[in-house]
Amino acid sequence: MSEENWSFALPAFKPEEALLKLRRDLRELGLVEREGRFERRGTSIARVAVDGEVLKVAIVKRPARTPEWIEKTVKDGAQQRDFLALVKKNLSGWSDADE
Repeated sequence: MSEENWSFALPAFKPEEALLKLRRDLRELGLVEREGRFERRGTSIARVAVDGEVLKVAIVKRPARTPEWIEKTVKDGAQQRDFLALVKKNLSGWSDADE
């Protein structure tokens, strides 16, 4: 009996295409893009940029005039979806008083 290998290679990660999709998704969350940052009511929330074959993303720990950033590197679609889910979760948890 022969063993068949049904493993499939994941599609190559294309950071430029991922950046376009992520920018669109962040705008759909109500964020406004300004100079590479995404803001809500003038307060920075996230930033995204292509860095070679990966995306460099960051989200603030808490909305503030001088934000403290948590940076991550996105190398595939799953990490991109995880980052977007984190932004959604944090946006829903932050109240107007946090800004």
